[in-house]
Amino acid sequence: MTSLLFKLTKCLFLDNFGIQNLSKSMIEQYIPVFLVLGFAVFFAVAVALSSGIFGPQRPTTEKLSTYESGMKPVGTTRERISVKYYLVAMFFIIFDLEVIFIYPWAVEFKRLFGEIGSPVFISMLIFLIVLELGYLYAYRKGGFKWD
Repeated sequence: MTSLLFKLTKCLFLDNFGIQNLSKSMIEQYIPVFLVLGFAVFFAVAVALSSGIFGPQRPTTEKLSTYESGMKPVGTTRERISVKYYLVAMFFIIFDLEVIFIYPWAVEFKRLFGEIGSPVFISMLIFLIVLELGYLYAYRKGGFKWD
């Protein structure tokens, strides 16, 4: 299969554009990348165009109305959202960052401490202090109080 793809690529790319000094192995290595990129572009364009083809052709008020799990919609889409919602989202992001960085560090701590020494521990301590200061700031501003 790879040799067939190489022959097609050589016929289409190398011979047509007069490029003769590229090695066979270099082109062979890039063929799968170009195929995946080509497929990704084709798939993205096909999905984007299919929404126009299979989408609503004759929109009515019933088709364009908001659907909320079979219930009548409550309120409008223009309602203001409380700042507390965004604070909770930021707390979640902070917690995710904390876990994403601490877990791999904890798994490799013994090896890293043996190779590098105390800077491994000090850098994570600084990271945790900065995150804790963020939590303390949010606590002082009342971010954890649910009204």
